[in-house]
Amino acid sequence: MKTIKNKELLVAADFSGFDLKEAIVKHLENKGWKITDVGIIDKNEEPREMFHRIGFKAGSLISEGEFERALIFCGTGVGIQLAASKCPGVRAANVNNISETIRAIEGNDVNMLSMGGFYTAPQLGIEIAEAYLNTEFCGGNYEWKYFNAFHKLAVDEINEFEYEKYKAAGFKIENPKTLEDYDYLYLEN
Repeated sequence: MKTIKNKELLVAADFSGFDLKEAIVKHLENKGWKITDVGIIDKNEEPREMFHRIGFKAGSLISEGEFERALIFCGTGVGIQLAASKCPGVRAANVNNISETIRAIEGNDVNMLSMGGFYTAPQLGIEIAEAYLNTEFCGGNYEWKYFNAFHKLAVDEINEFEYEKYKAAGFKIENPKTLEDYDYLYLEN
């Protein structure tokens, strides 16, 4: 698996997210990151590859364990994020600021982050990317001592969720986990 620890990152963009992606990639490459780009290579190319197909392509590389994390881009960031999220094991979030980014990683273990080229200025995109790559799951030190345990429980149940089993159980989680199962993650006050 290509990891952020080894400065390896997957990126993908459609024509609407292309310029934002290019600014961020240039910044990261100048800092020694190895970038694999599975999106478009020319924003003026016709016919245009559609955002959802690029999202499926990037999402599949996360699903298959080839990359730990990815940055994805389209006009709003939403469409590509929705498509990527259809791939098993993908936890994608669309963000608009640094605080959302940090919380998406610390609390939700997001492995794909999307941004919208229509709404995110290049410098903000670079700062969001830096926050994304320098934040870890359950890495927060919050006043609520159960923060990390609470979010680890949630991510585990999200990763294990199977709709048909949930439906068969009367739309309830069978054998739900408890915070006590994660007491090793309690924060010191």
